[in-house]
Amino acid sequence: MSKDTVTITDNATGRSIELPVLHGTAGPSAIDVRSLFKSLGYFTFDPGFMSTASCKSAITFIDGEQGILRYRGYPIEQLAEHSSYLEVCYLLLYGELPNTAEFDSFSSSIKRHALLHEAMRRFVSAFRHDAHPMAIMVGVVGALAAFYGDATNVHDPSVRELASHRLIAKMPTIAAWSYKHSIGEPFIYPNNSLGFAENFLHMMFSVPAEPFKPDPRIVKALDLILILHADHEQNASTSTVRLTGSSEASPFAAVSAGIGSLWGPSHGGANEAVIRMLEEIVESGKPVQHYIDRAKDKNDRYRLMGFGHRVYKNYDPRARIIRQACYEVLETLSDDHANKALFDTAMELERIALEDDYFKERKLYPNVDFYSGIILRAIGIPMNMFTVVFAMARVVGWLAHWNEMMSDPDARIARPRQLYVGKVERDYVGIDKRG
Repeated sequence: MSKDTVTITDNATGRSIELPVLHGTAGPSAIDVRSLFKSLGYFTFDPGFMSTASCKSAITFIDGEQGILRYRGYPIEQLAEHSSYLEVCYLLLYGELPNTAEFDSFSSSIKRHALLHEAMRRFVSAFRHDAHPMAIMVGVVGALAAFYGDATNVHDPSVRELASHRLIAKMPTIAAWSYKHSIGEPFIYPNNSLGFAENFLHMMFSVPAEPFKPDPRIVKALDLILILHADHEQNASTSTVRLTGSSEASPFAAVSAGIGSLWGPSHGGANEAVIRMLEEIVESGKPVQHYIDRAKDKNDRYRLMGFGHRVYKNYDPRARIIRQACYEVLETLSDDHANKALFDTAMELERIALEDDYFKERKLYPNVDFYSGIILRAIGIPMNMFTVVFAMARVVGWLAHWNEMMSDPDARIARPRQLYVGKVERDYVGIDKRG
């Protein structure tokens, strides 16, 4: 990482400081401002961290202007076409794609850890029947720390590795059990003869009374969704995991905090909002152009969900991939007229928006959420489970970043500063003398 410098001058005092410019292997360079306060007495002010790099990372690269997403250097397009979710998990955790022996060992480890402690059955059952599945997931993942006290030794790489395997393995079981609890069906144990995505569908939709075998194309589509959501650089939930983990908290506590962050509708709930929007358009009977016009009307607060992205100012590369998967899933479910109507409406929305100068000038392109909800709904996953599936996919990204941070010699407990705008010092006045 080569260094240049920039000079910052305080016009009020005339003092100057040279700050290093850090150059990564790709993407924008960063000014190292760590000595700014000590030298000149200033903090930087950046609400939402729009222009602040909080860490060095070698895991995921995004170029929002070009529409590029890479895991450990591999384009998402290649991984989506050739890889599997578990292979992507290995890549994110260890930095390289596995050979056959490495992958077999990793897959076996994940399968061995998929079971939950039997006490967890009672814990999940104790939630209200109508508890949101994300609330259950936050609680259950946090509670895992009570079963695996050895995970608190976060500076031991072997401890971190075991905790990572446990979490990746148990997330589908936790997710499926939260769904089974909500509908009053018996919990289904994992089946080690099944692949990762198929095992999740087995635990979600099978019952003890009869066999269940999902269509392989459905399994492939779900595995694709997991790959596309496995990591996305320093988003809100990943930053939350890093922030929590920086205090050397248990990995289960850190991941539980990340799940809580993902739960917010501005982060993990976007695909649910897209489905509600498409349902409204279909049920209204009005032409799609009517809603396009509403979105362009500055006096109308209506927004088209699933367009635009905080990072991507080009077409979200994940949206291009998942769009084709929508076709294949709905072909599989040929009698699913309701979801086909949603998909047709989505395609028409996309067509009109991509030809409209209003959207092109503002770089409002469809993002991954625009299509992922249609696939999940077509599979039979209810909308309140959409974010749970997102968390199940993203856990490996959270763990990769947590592990990277814990092995970084420059890592410190996170402690952001502030620009104070409250009252200056004042004296206490007794209650009997206050007006």
